[in-house]
Amino acid sequence: MKDHIPIEEGDYYLTPEGYRCFTEQYHLKRGYCCQSSCRHCPYDYNRKTNSL
Repeated sequence: MKDHIPIEEGDYYLTPEGYRCFTEQYHLKRGYCCQSSCRHCPYDYNRKTNSL
């Protein structure tokens, strides 16, 4: 398991529905793709082909 990364200002925002949506800033800081098709994923994950 990866080390816990502290959440800082700019790492996420709340959607109108109240969900926490992580930003590209957070994904880059985390350093890897979780393959969940995140809205702001900088790793270009493609769920249809299951590839980065």
